[in-house]
Amino acid sequence: MSNSRRHFLLSGASLALAGCGDLLGPPPAAPIYVFAAPASVPALAKLPWSLSVMRPSTPAALSGERIPLVQPDQTLDYYANANLPDTIPDLVQAALLDAFDKSGAPASVGRESDALHADYDLFTDLKDFELRYAVKDGVPEAVVTLTARLATAHGRAVAGTTTVSEKAPAAANSVAAATSALGQALGAACAQIVAWAAKFPAPATQLPQAR
Repeated sequence: MSNSRRHFLLSGASLALAGCGDLLGPPPAAPIYVFAAPASVPALAKLPWSLSVMRPSTPAALSGERIPLVQPDQTLDYYANANLPDTIPDLVQAALLDAFDKSGAPASVGRESDALHADYDLFTDLKDFELRYAVKDGVPEAVVTLTARLATAHGRAVAGTTTVSEKAPAAANSVAAATSALGQALGAACAQIVAWAAKFPAPATQLPQAR
C-alpha cells in the first residue's frame, strides 16, 4: 500500500472516531437531590436584637455537594451519581436562616454577606452531616451535629455556646429517602439552635469612656 493511501485511511479513521465522540457527548450529570429543611419551627416572641448568620465551618469531607455516608466499619464514603443542589455549608446556613425567619424572633436576620447591622453573630461548626449504616446495605440513619456560638457583633464577646445533635431514620435504603432524612435531622437541629438563641437578651451597649 502506498504511503499516501495509508495516510488517507488513517486520517479517515481519526475523523470517524472524532465524530463518534461528538455524538456521544459528555457523560450525563449526576441527579440533584433536594431536601426541604424543616417544617415546623414554633413562632417565638419578637426579640429586640438582629442576627447575622455566618457560613458554617466544616471539615473538608463535608464541604462539597456530594452526600456523605458512613459504612459499618466507620469508613466515610459518598452516594454514587448523586449531588445536593449546593455545598453542604451553604445548605446549612440557608436552613438556619430559614428557621430563624420562620420563628419571627429576631428583629432582622441575614447572612454575613448581607452587611446587616447586627447585634449578634451566629457562628456554627458542622461536626456531623451524614447517613450512618449499622449494617451494610441496611436502612441508614441521618445524623446532624452542630456547635453554635452566639457572639456580639461589636467586640465579638461570646454570649453562649451550645452543641445540638439530631438523628432521623431513613424510610428506605435509597438516596431520596436518605436525603429526606438529612433534611429532617437538619431541621430539628436548626429549631433547637433557634430556641436556644432566643433566650438571650439584647447585648449590653458599651457606654463611651469619660475623658
